[in-house]
Amino acid sequence: MLLRTIETFLRTYNLPATKFGRLAAHDPRFVLDLRMGRTPRRETELRTRAWMQGYADRAAAEQKEIA
Repeated sequence: MLLRTIETFLRTYNLPATKFGRLAAHDPRFVLDLRMGRTPRRETELRTRAWMQGYADRAAAEQKEIA
């Protein structure tokens, strides 16, 4: 379920829901709408999951540079 994955992502990377929505879906209400029952189109879900993976990959790369 996309919302569960996003909620975990938000906690892991300490991102506010509105910032995530702006960055991932160009919609600051994206997560709030999902919480209210919105069902995203398949393309939106795939694009959001790809964005989260890219963000996680960049964060991991930054951690390697620091260490």
